[in-house]
Amino acid sequence: MKRNEFIKASSLGLLGATLPIQYMGKQEVILGHNNKRYKINTRWSQADAARYPVNNCHEMVQDKKGRILLLTDETRNNVLIYDKNGKILDSWGTEYPGAHGFTLFHENGEDMLFICDNNRHQVIKTTIDGRVLMTLDYPKESGVYAKAEEYVPTETAIAPNGDIYVADGYGKDYVIQYNYKGEYIRHFGGKGDTPAHLSNAHGICVDLRDKVNPCLVVTSRLQNAFKRYDLAGKYLETIDLKGAWVCRPVIKGEYLYAAVLQSNNSTGAQSGFVTILDKNNKVVSNLAGSMPQYQGNQIEEMYQTIKAFQYPHDVLIDDEECMYVAQWNSGKTYPIKLEPVI
Repeated sequence: MKRNEFIKASSLGLLGATLPIQYMGKQEVILGHNNKRYKINTRWSQADAARYPVNNCHEMVQDKKGRILLLTDETRNNVLIYDKNGKILDSWGTEYPGAHGFTLFHENGEDMLFICDNNRHQVIKTTIDGRVLMTLDYPKESGVYAKAEEYVPTETAIAPNGDIYVADGYGKDYVIQYNYKGEYIRHFGGKGDTPAHLSNAHGICVDLRDKVNPCLVVTSRLQNAFKRYDLAGKYLETIDLKGAWVCRPVIKGEYLYAAVLQSNNSTGAQSGFVTILDKNNKVVSNLAGSMPQYQGNQIEEMYQTIKAFQYPHDVLIDDEECMYVAQWNSGKTYPIKLEPVI
């Protein structure tokens, strides 16, 4: 970061408690570090709140038509469909009161979705327009769940062969693996004290950046970490993200992006930011957060420095490298768009 940028960011950090986000948009305040810096577009969403209300904005995906889909637990319209300029194109869904996880994948050239519903204790596969294709109930075949209420799935990931991985992030913290038909294969992770165990397995993705060694990246949010496993569930390593309550990992190109719900040193105080890791899983940028610093291979504690966000819950990187941030428990606010600074 150049000296004048550092001074500007530091000054804004001091004003963080009172600096309105609308001001940031008008003044084109730049967030982030190194080659991953963005300016805020606070007026992106053109949704009419009376017609298209949201509650918690949980996650976002982009379909093959370039449309942006937002998942909210507001049952008047669980899914809002935008164009990239923020215009509402369509909406659907009234049956997902605990809508949380939202994964898009391609099957035989068609876009498909997986929705994790916390309240229903289910994972639902749908077409891009909401037609239900498959429902996965709690995995009693695993032998670790006595009833549906113990299972609270938060995210899914789909492997190249169609295998389905479900993170039980608000239940027992297992990752459940199914084949493409929804037939149980195995489970791994779970609560415990070894590095292979998880604590709040909130998110999961398949990491194909190393084509020879594909793996899973799983959130262990209360440990401020991501954990890597092979596709058969063998633990590989922990990526320490000290201070950051990370949500799901999102991979685009060579980078991994994640919303950080809040800073560990300021919980319950709307202290979220966005973190970006390179292909070596080193933090290179924190949007509205502290400059990433390492002592050897250990990241120094990260934290919010500018109140650009409240409780970020997910990020989407579109086909033009713009970022969208959906937020939880943030006054029913619509997503924020961030445009890269070249």
